[in-house]
Amino acid sequence: MIWLSGRQFRAPAITGAIGLTIFAAAMVVIGLRIRAAGDPAGYQSLVYALDALVVVAPAPLGLFWGAPLIARELETGTAALVWTQSVTRRRWLAVKLAVAAVAALIVGGLASLALGWAAAPLDRVNQDRFTTIFFGTRGPVLAAYAVFAVVLGVTLGLLLRRTLPAMALTAATFVVVQVLMPNLVRPHLMPPRAATAPVTAAVIRNLTFLGQEPTIEGLKIPGAWVTASSDLRTANDQEVAREKYAACVNGSFDGMPDCLGRLNLHVDIAYQPADRYWTFQWLESAVYLALAALLAAIAGIRVIRVTV
Repeated sequence: MIWLSGRQFRAPAITGAIGLTIFAAAMVVIGLRIRAAGDPAGYQSLVYALDALVVVAPAPLGLFWGAPLIARELETGTAALVWTQSVTRRRWLAVKLAVAAVAALIVGGLASLALGWAAAPLDRVNQDRFTTIFFGTRGPVLAAYAVFAVVLGVTLGLLLRRTLPAMALTAATFVVVQVLMPNLVRPHLMPPRAATAPVTAAVIRNLTFLGQEPTIEGLKIPGAWVTASSDLRTANDQEVAREKYAACVNGSFDGMPDCLGRLNLHVDIAYQPADRYWTFQWLESAVYLALAALLAAIAGIRVIRVTV
């Protein structure tokens, strides 16, 4: 059964190996160029584009490896033939799932290693590995995403018994999960630490948002992840007077940072420190692998009830 499943998966595996080889070779070239450059910041746009590409790479694995794996056999009726050859349905499903999941694990893991090595000089400068797009392409989480995507595709293919609908639903479900995870689940994997951060003129210049209300967005701590921040507060821990804040914000744009800096402001923040990065990587990987295991269990229950 393992030999048969391996032969059936040979074409997708060869395609994946070719794609991974090309990607790894490109990462070697890019990584060497970044290391040879005097300033790795010049490659920031390229690395951002690579991260955007890699973070969605598990979705095609779910579409083209996972969804057709069972659905196509149910559509063509070949599953019924296998089940008459003294192979139990659950063993048939387990072997197919194992072959596809291991292949996805390898592809995801190697892609993460290749990109992580290439972008390492820039990562050391930026110190923002907790940023959503970077977090999903470094470390073990990318491999866990790939396993989840493939098992999701297999399970939906078994439930829907049609390849194209299973592919479409796999893509939509994977995207939804990838949006919900960093916004609703990841911030709560560990309790945040609390701290007070001064809001100096230099901090103001690096913010991503500063509006008419005394709130700020984009406050950064090198290597850490700021999950929440209070309104701007004064030295006596009171909310800054709105007329003073408005006078700075509505004045000269160039003079605004220094004007606010003279108010001696701070914010209370909740953050995840840099030394928790790998803990978050493994915790989120465990969540995705647990979801994959749950989907596999659902598929194992469902396969017994499939009529052919």
